[in-house]
Amino acid sequence: MDKEILEILKRLENKVDNLENGQQRLEDGQKRIEKKIDITYEKVARTAEDITGIKSDLNRVETITAKNWHDITKLKAIK
Repeated sequence: MDKEILEILKRLENKVDNLENGQQRLEDGQKRIEKKIDITYEKVARTAEDITGIKSDLNRVETITAKNWHDITKLKAIK
């Protein structure tokens, strides 16, 4: 009977060890995923800043173009 109990305890110990190893692998994977998310967040933030700058520049170009067309119309009228 003691031998059977010892065998059962050894199997339980192996199962616990396996579970602990699996948990460690999951934690390592989670850390890698968190690092990738942080990098992605930073890239998205920089891209959003770039897009905001591009929109601002485009608005300026549109305003200047409209003014230039107005000036061209005035110059044609003077001819």
